[in-house]
Amino acid sequence: MLSAALLLSAVTGAFVPAAAAEGPTVTTRYGQVRGEAGEAVDSFAGIPYAAPPVGAQRWKPPSPPARWAGVRDATTPGNPCMQQIQPSPWGDLAGPGTPSEDCLYLNVHAPAQRSFPERPVMVWLHGGAFTMGSGTFYDGSDLAARGDVVTVTLNYRLGAFGYLAHPGLAEESPQEVSGNYGLLDQQAALRWVRDNIAAFGGDPGNVTVFGESAGGGSVCHHLVSPRAIGLFDRAIAQSGCGFTLPTLESQQSNGTAWAATLGCADVACLRAAPADRLLTASATPPARWTPTVDGALLPLQVTDALEDGRFHRVPVLQGTTADEGRLTVASAYDLAGRQLTASGYPVAVRTIHKERADEILARYPLSDHGTPAEALGAILTDSQFSCMQSRTAALMAAHTLSFQYEFADRHAMDYLNMPISFPIGAPHGSEIRYVFGGVSGTPAQNTLSARMLDYWSNFARTGVPYAAGAPRWHLFPEVQVLAPGAITATTSFPQDHKCDLWNRPAR
Repeated sequence: MLSAALLLSAVTGAFVPAAAAEGPTVTTRYGQVRGEAGEAVDSFAGIPYAAPPVGAQRWKPPSPPARWAGVRDATTPGNPCMQQIQPSPWGDLAGPGTPSEDCLYLNVHAPAQRSFPERPVMVWLHGGAFTMGSGTFYDGSDLAARGDVVTVTLNYRLGAFGYLAHPGLAEESPQEVSGNYGLLDQQAALRWVRDNIAAFGGDPGNVTVFGESAGGGSVCHHLVSPRAIGLFDRAIAQSGCGFTLPTLESQQSNGTAWAATLGCADVACLRAAPADRLLTASATPPARWTPTVDGALLPLQVTDALEDGRFHRVPVLQGTTADEGRLTVASAYDLAGRQLTASGYPVAVRTIHKERADEILARYPLSDHGTPAEALGAILTDSQFSCMQSRTAALMAAHTLSFQYEFADRHAMDYLNMPISFPIGAPHGSEIRYVFGGVSGTPAQNTLSARMLDYWSNFARTGVPYAAGAPRWHLFPEVQVLAPGAITATTSFPQDHKCDLWNRPAR
């Protein structure tokens, strides 16, 4: 996590560490930055990669940051992007600071000793359903130190500020499109990395983009985006590749209806509205804040593009956790003050799947699961994550190096002591701290974390995941099962998750 000095500076906005004046200094294309030295890693926080998207620049593609004179203090994180502060099992995903429209900042963690050749670069895209989160919430220093890589974390516009589609915005666009501003921010950050990361000891010719949940989905969006060509050399998608996105037409219709709830018939009215008012209104229907298939940045749905072979042919590592859906069940039931009962289980399945419910209930009988919550969690895991990611891995394997994993530490979140009535297992997001090196658990868990960090960083280095002393990771269709003391390979992943049911073509 962040150092005490960085946390204090984020809270007060005034404290500057005494060592800042003597910290490492790097010259970027826009000016010099001075960071904070560590024993093994130098850290630079709050570096602008684009101009603030405020005022007339609200809902415009990002533009380069202004140059600055002198040496910029890079020991304080930049603002997180506008978002509702929402509790999560991991804490405040926004990280330190106050959400603001002026938020397009990134952080760099680089091994203190520069080397030749330059080190691989790993650029992290955070999750949070495209409505919350920040790059600063994730500390890349352990990954940089043990993996011998340069790590970059970043913020991008969220919610209505990042994904509003509206006909009036399309009229301003040379491509006649709107929305996807958060994805454009991510691509601007990748261009900043290409142009500046060598000054931090990173290799601009060896960049891996990786992310989880909405960040993993974003990775796959860039894989199929023509505008991302040349911006990265490898990709890692954790729990998020292949979700179906709305069309530009439907999203602009929703945007028009949402603007009407604010009393706005045009973009000028929306741009004049205070950010806090927009943020409050963004939590109400008919808003759906997500990327859009706009025909330009995203020409096709991810799976359609992969089926056509229309994606960047870089090595891809992707996967899911063994119990993705259990966190959703816990949030909807136990953490909301109620429990899912045996009689409530079929009701919940019928609510979600309607006409297919009988077939699904027959494939997921309560007798196969410890509790109704675990049964519903298995349905959500298989239908929303496992089988979709298995399909995208298979489609990519026809054209490039494709590796798949399943994270299966069923005690990965025991340390949180969540007040729930069923085992949470290995739910959505539970693998992240294993990759970033934030585990302090049993010896077997610590070893698993070290090997996962090595798998990820060596994939960034070579395009092949490997770790000293760990089992070899084979190409798809073998799936690497990552469990404490039991890293194994399986070819039965689609059968284990009933993918014949979930990957069936629509009728």
